[in-house]
Amino acid sequence: MSAVAAIDDGYISTGATAERASGPVGGPGAWRGVDMAERPDEWLYTLSSAEITELDDAMHCTRSKDIINIERADFVLPTLGGVFDEMRRELLNGRGFVVIRGIPVTDYGVEEAARVYFGLGRYFGNARSQNGKGHVLGHVCDLGARYDAFKNPGKARIYQTKVRQLFHTDGVDIVSLLCLQKAKYGGESSISSSVFVHDEMWRRDNDLWAAMYEPFWRDRRGEVPEGKKPYYPSAMFHYYDGRLSTTYSRDYAESCDRFPELPQMTERQIAALDLFDSITEHKDTRLDMEFEPGDVQILHNHQILHARNDFEDWPEVERKRHLLRLWLSPDDGRLLPDSYLERYLSTEVGNRGGISVPGMALNVPLEPV
Repeated sequence: MSAVAAIDDGYISTGATAERASGPVGGPGAWRGVDMAERPDEWLYTLSSAEITELDDAMHCTRSKDIINIERADFVLPTLGGVFDEMRRELLNGRGFVVIRGIPVTDYGVEEAARVYFGLGRYFGNARSQNGKGHVLGHVCDLGARYDAFKNPGKARIYQTKVRQLFHTDGVDIVSLLCLQKAKYGGESSISSSVFVHDEMWRRDNDLWAAMYEPFWRDRRGEVPEGKKPYYPSAMFHYYDGRLSTTYSRDYAESCDRFPELPQMTERQIAALDLFDSITEHKDTRLDMEFEPGDVQILHNHQILHARNDFEDWPEVERKRHLLRLWLSPDDGRLLPDSYLERYLSTEVGNRGGISVPGMALNVPLEPV
């Protein structure tokens, strides 16, 4: 009996080895950072003054509604709405990322910036909870918490610190960030195409490539859905309906060491993760970018890995690095296999992903908490 089956027979269907691609997937999502860096006009969209006015007008029209209740129909963008729709289609079916530049966050308070950002986000998907507190609008900043996944699971997530974030995907279809304030030094964003990494692994070592389609134990880090265990099995690569989707979080696999009932990762699994990381981190694979205030980065998690450098902050509270975050599930997203159920809790298009724990109520905090 396999290690997965030995823990709980109920895990067999969701933790089973995922369907594999027959080889390299290719396509527009299999890009290299060294090439994308030479073509910023393809992925960097700078708002015009007329488009900024359109966003501002839409924001003011939502004043009578709580931010959490803003729907796409409330945030009317006569011209820009079509632009965002085309961006979303490119996210889901093309290269998988876009950066929008020019939101005048220095002219807004946090609530106004949040309204603009949440309304913009409704053109890309339905907001999902990002943590056990039910936040559908997240604050990415250093809360001064010591990040230790092994000793304090669930107490602090790495986005609440200033330490380096390694390449990973989040537990939702789309993740987005709006920069309100950049750090004094560091904090640059890096992204890589998981499609390219998948294909390169196949070319370099077919056995380690195959290992990424087999289950790894993942730690829920204290954010445990009702009726679930504090860990679950899931492959890193999933091939379904002709598409490759990747769910990658090495530290969440490694911290499963704290559960004595689980088997340790094998040497083959560790070697597969090492190869994956070496390709992802390579200077020719990754695309590095520095956020400016007013930049919005939007990533399709199924095909984009993201990371962040560590940073040094300004001493003044009002100048500290501060980003807002959305997790989104689009109504026209891709089909996902049942192997996603332990992580996403549902495969229903437009209504999946995020974090759910007992007693959680969805909310929009306007301050980091």
